[in-house]
Amino acid sequence: MRRAALGLLANHISPPNLSIMQDEGWSVARVRTELLSGLTVALALVPEAVAFAFVAGVHPLVGLYAAFMVGLITAIFGGRPGMISGATGALAVVMVALVADHGVEYLFATVVLMGILQIIAGAMHWGKFIRLVPHPVMLGFVNGLAIVIFLAQLTQFKDPSSGGAEYLAGNSLYLMLGLVGLTMLIIWGTPKITSVIPAPLAGIGIVAVIVIVFGLDVPRVGDMASIEGGLPTFHIPMVPFTWETLQIILPYSIILAAIGLIESLLTLNLVGEITGKRGGASQECIAQGASNVVTGFFGGMGGCAMIGQSMINVKSGGRTRIAGIAAAVCLLLFIVAASPLIEQIPLAALVGVMFMVVIGTFAWNSLKIMTKVPVTDAFVIVLVTVVTVMTDLAIAVVVGVIVSALAYAWNNARRIHAITRVSSSEEGAKVYEIEGPLFFGSTDGFIELFDIEGDPETVIVDFNRSRVVDQSALQAIEALAGKYEAEGKKIMLRHLSRDCHSLLTKAGHLMVDSEDDPEYQVAVDYPVRLGILGGH
Repeated sequence: MRRAALGLLANHISPPNLSIMQDEGWSVARVRTELLSGLTVALALVPEAVAFAFVAGVHPLVGLYAAFMVGLITAIFGGRPGMISGATGALAVVMVALVADHGVEYLFATVVLMGILQIIAGAMHWGKFIRLVPHPVMLGFVNGLAIVIFLAQLTQFKDPSSGGAEYLAGNSLYLMLGLVGLTMLIIWGTPKITSVIPAPLAGIGIVAVIVIVFGLDVPRVGDMASIEGGLPTFHIPMVPFTWETLQIILPYSIILAAIGLIESLLTLNLVGEITGKRGGASQECIAQGASNVVTGFFGGMGGCAMIGQSMINVKSGGRTRIAGIAAAVCLLLFIVAASPLIEQIPLAALVGVMFMVVIGTFAWNSLKIMTKVPVTDAFVIVLVTVVTVMTDLAIAVVVGVIVSALAYAWNNARRIHAITRVSSSEEGAKVYEIEGPLFFGSTDGFIELFDIEGDPETVIVDFNRSRVVDQSALQAIEALAGKYEAEGKKIMLRHLSRDCHSLLTKAGHLMVDSEDDPEYQVAVDYPVRLGILGGH
């Protein structure tokens, strides 16, 4: 049952109707698909970047420049083709206090330092630790992020004429909902008719034409803010280069770097599940860091991988670096040349695209397997989902990993037990055959296995089916030996594995007989004299 449940977990997150699961080789059709996918992503990036800039308290162009530069650099050098990066809400919420208290120049300096820390993390290959994130945490991550994406779209239903203070009502609301529904219907139906145009792009294009031709009064991209601007220019953050400045920006840089890498590496794993590719964690860390360093020097707010836009890209057929590069270039063209046109796109079309992303991102299968997986795993899925929605991704992942680790430690701690028998080789000796790992969580249970007062003069502890894992285990063995010594009894250890044997010897607690089996596999019994407490 458990193996079947794990199999269900492993197949949970692939969105439906992904027609291109592997690269099909270079061709005109492939390049066209990549370019159109990039254009679709760029259109979806505009309102997101503007909205996150507002969240951080900076000018919309600061968010748009970040989306362009982070997206371009990570598309070229990142660890996973198909991923899309840009300004994100997870980072924006951390930047609010910094910008409010110290201004945007300190934000630019913070982003530069954030990038340096991410480059260091990549150079040290710390990205590999993302492997420690359990699969239930990944499930909670995608579910929570799907809900966050959905909730973020609700702000697009606010009335621009009220300054965003009130939601649409009456006919305006019904029209908005109708256009959102139409966009979703087009995205759903387009693959059944043609694969020439990415479904999200078809949805945006058709709905935009309807709104513009019929002059429908609905919120548009231009109602959020003007996206018109020039090329980003090199700009050294205007902050004093002092110890006090470092004290201000370093804590924010560490938090932003951690959040950015966690979100990027989890997105890398998610895209890897869809595209069938692995690796690239360290390369992604370095690419994210380099992009943030550059962004900080060109007036951007920094960024990381974006799961929503990455899902749009892979669902539209983007599998190579061309799609990410095209998205970044198109975004820059929107800023410098096509802003009047882009500002006419109805927000309803972009909301419809993001709602389809929500449907494709949410691990619906996780709802079915809740009763089939271990209770702890089900709890972790729900916990990470809730914490992601209530706080942020980084906290949710850390909480999920900690809970999973504690659950694992507790389960292993309960596995420690012993089978007792009388030794056939040592007359009158009692043998304890230990089963289960001996580590910090199981040391109390280990001590309780022994009947020190009632045991004979010689006791043999057989570790053939156990492992000595950590310093707590060494201390437990030492404490046990001390108790037997106090009773005037002798204790011997047998069948230690090579690494356990080395650990005990290195600690200096044991004096080992030189006749021991050097391979330490299924070794012959051997006595180990404990040089502890009384110096014996």
